[in-house]
Amino acid sequence: MQKFNYLIIGNSAGAVGCIEGLRTVDKNGTIAVVSEESHHVYSRALIPYYLDGKVNKENMHYRPQDFYQRAGVTLFSGQRASEVHFDTKEVVMAGGERLGYEKLLLATGGKPIVPPIPGLDKSNVFTFLSMDDVLKIEKSLAGAKDAVVLGGGVIGLMAAEVLKKKGLNVHVLELAPRVLAPVIDETASDIVESSFKEVGVEIATNNTIQEIHGQETVDKIVLKDGTVLSCDLLVVGVGVSPRVDLVANTAIKIERGIVVDQKMQTSVPDVYACGDCASIYDFITGENRPLPLWPNAYSGGRVAAFNMAGKSRYYTWGTGMNSMHFFDTNIINAGMNVSEENDQNLEIITKVEKEKRIYRKFVINEQGHIKGFALIGEVARAGILLNLIRSKVDVRPFKQKLLEEDFGYAHMHEELRWQLLKDDVVLGVI
Repeated sequence: MQKFNYLIIGNSAGAVGCIEGLRTVDKNGTIAVVSEESHHVYSRALIPYYLDGKVNKENMHYRPQDFYQRAGVTLFSGQRASEVHFDTKEVVMAGGERLGYEKLLLATGGKPIVPPIPGLDKSNVFTFLSMDDVLKIEKSLAGAKDAVVLGGGVIGLMAAEVLKKKGLNVHVLELAPRVLAPVIDETASDIVESSFKEVGVEIATNNTIQEIHGQETVDKIVLKDGTVLSCDLLVVGVGVSPRVDLVANTAIKIERGIVVDQKMQTSVPDVYACGDCASIYDFITGENRPLPLWPNAYSGGRVAAFNMAGKSRYYTWGTGMNSMHFFDTNIINAGMNVSEENDQNLEIITKVEKEKRIYRKFVINEQGHIKGFALIGEVARAGILLNLIRSKVDVRPFKQKLLEEDFGYAHMHEELRWQLLKDDVVLGVI
């Protein structure tokens, strides 16, 4: 049995963050990565751009081809871990091989949510999360005219945009009353929805699939309200759930993901977790929750690495943050997503120019601290806003200035400005 100082299960942003963190503090320890996918590590955020023809496979690589070799990493590519034995510190591979470890990182990622609707197993039904998904969709595009996207969240809308750009008639189905409901508020949803409708994407809210028709492939879909849609291609983009099957029913604590402390350690000694499979600390809410974002995965993996190597580090800056664009509409949001009718005494200030697709919104608590923001159209200097959140600055003296497009350090008093600039340099924000 091969044994490693550090064993990583998963091969995406969290794994890369861990490898680079480990090599910062331990040049000689043995590292192995188990990767279920056989592709070289790639950026999942670029999947729509690949399908749109804007990047090729090589441009999607998250690190150079010789990354593992230069980092001294043993890569088990295209292989799946099937069991973990914490008592003997062994991982059993699907083929029966056993790998021993001293410290283990679980970076197994997320998996697409596929609702239990009969017919979603047909050959022209796809999810939109991995390179394999997008390669299958690419093959199915020849001759396709009508596409249906189930789900009006981030994944579903990204798929809808690129399919429209490929020339297909696209219908988006969203069971909630509006698109992107978990991420942005009603006003922002209206702006995003208008950008899709303007280019001819049909969006049906409060609606979903009632029946799927076709033999080997889907050719027709009946919606809950009786509408019938032709369908050459069905993409399921409902969302992602933490991929925790490997450690389900073990001593690992799972609550909406693998629970970790601020050192990214799980409930089992010498076992860490990061990325989409983990429930991690949100510094704005002070609670653990899944934060399935690329930067959170990388930094979580890096923090885990230091602790795996015996160097104490804490994960303190994670929160929900999205940077998105759909057609010509740019969106950045972070922190809490609440409406004016909230029960937490949070003040909401906004600027809305719907016709220009401009929206700025800030959520401020009783101490004057920003607890969340959403920017549409005017998205510059979001790093400064995030720094105000992290630094818990009382923004009440200049809160109306937050709504201005050119808001920046010049709108703050000199002492605060230089304190934040000093922190920016330390944090690498600017």
